Amino acid sequence: MNTPGVTGVDAATLRDLIGTAGGPRILDVRTPGEFATVHIPGAYNVPLDLLKEHRAELRAHLGDQVVLVCRSGARATQAGQTLAAAGLPQLRILDGGMLAWERAGAPVNRGRARWDLERQVRLVAGVIVLAGVLGSVLVPGLQWVAALLGAGLTVSALTNTCAMGMLLAKLPYNRGTDSCDLGSIVGQLRGAADRP
Repeated sequence: MNTPGVTGVDAATLRDLIGTAGGPRILDVRTPGEFATVHIPGAYNVPLDLLKEHRAELRAHLGDQVVLVCRSGARATQAGQTLAAAGLPQLRILDGGMLAWERAGAPVNRGRARWDLERQVRLVAGVIVLAGVLGSVLVPGLQWVAALLGAGLTVSALTNTCAMGMLLAKLPYNRGTDSCDLGSIVGQLRGAADRP
């Protein structure tokens, strides 16, 4: 974490924090589909693209302690940078994400199993590369599609962003069945703030 005001927290420490009065709000920035598959009990699903677009509105409804969660930590790090820039103090990111949380044997809510976004990106990228290389036998020059995809993946790694992942996140498969819009998320956050 190179962002001021953003620190990491391990799974054991987060479990202890959740058990305390006034514990942190846990924001899971994965897609609704990933969230529906498995998430930390009590977490709020705020997909990364929605968080980035509505950071100011969300900031107004978050407490002082927020823990960001994703699959492995990359999307949570981006969310941390976004919320830190919006002025949110005491941001933490779950080190290792849901993968580490589950490895630690921490409690989870499970739903129907789905492929996580990273696996979907690998599948689509692999199919495009394979089709480009094999198709170039029939259509000369088609191998350049594979080369362009390789360039895109390189940029993705260097910038720690993933355009293909963001596009795949918009597919119905990744949206889940629950409503995950700004109004419903703010309503959930307000409801939690009103509880004793």
